[in-house]
Amino acid sequence: MGLPRSTYYDAPAVKADDGKIVAAMTTICDEFEAYGYRRVGAELRHRGMVVNSKKVHRLMREYDLQPKRRRRFLATTDSDHDCPIFPDLARDKIIDGPNQLWVADITYIAIATSFVYLAAVLDAWSRRVIGYAISRSIDARVAVAALKVAIRARQPPKGCIHHLDRGSQYASETYRNVLADHGLVGSMGKPPGALWGTDCGFRGLSQAHRGPHSSGHGP
Repeated sequence: MGLPRSTYYDAPAVKADDGKIVAAMTTICDEFEAYGYRRVGAELRHRGMVVNSKKVHRLMREYDLQPKRRRRFLATTDSDHDCPIFPDLARDKIIDGPNQLWVADITYIAIATSFVYLAAVLDAWSRRVIGYAISRSIDARVAVAALKVAIRARQPPKGCIHHLDRGSQYASETYRNVLADHGLVGSMGKPPGALWGTDCGFRGLSQAHRGPHSSGHGP
């Protein structure tokens, strides 16, 4: 017949009717809420359905499958609580070595369908992450997990100041008990990153993790 051998083996993708297309698009948009029509079209092709991009765009409008915009800001500090607040011991603290002043903070990481929360502990002298934990819930447990990783990694001397914001996670009884059990001295005031320039450490760690992982520690 004059056809190349590959013709017998390359089966073209099956064209689907609108009902099947919309059903597949709905599934994709449920899994990937931030996908626009181009990425939805690419995912359809990945699943064996070839659909013109203009048609994908039209069907997404008609069936209200528009991408959901991610929030640009997500609050991670809840200072409206009745827990005790540590005095600010770090404001004028002069540090000249490691394990004299630790700082901690919580941020969030946007993933395909939602957010996860990253709690980290840094040594203010080196600005290195010494403990972190990731969770889908923002409560004292993720903060405590990060602190315990840092304690295991560094075995800090008694009297090491641990500076925090006034969030409920850090003011919780559970967190305060861990500090007391290991001789760490709590301190609360302005967010740690604003005082010691440790924001870059938090940003670098959050960029390195784009999904839920187990807790760990930095080098």
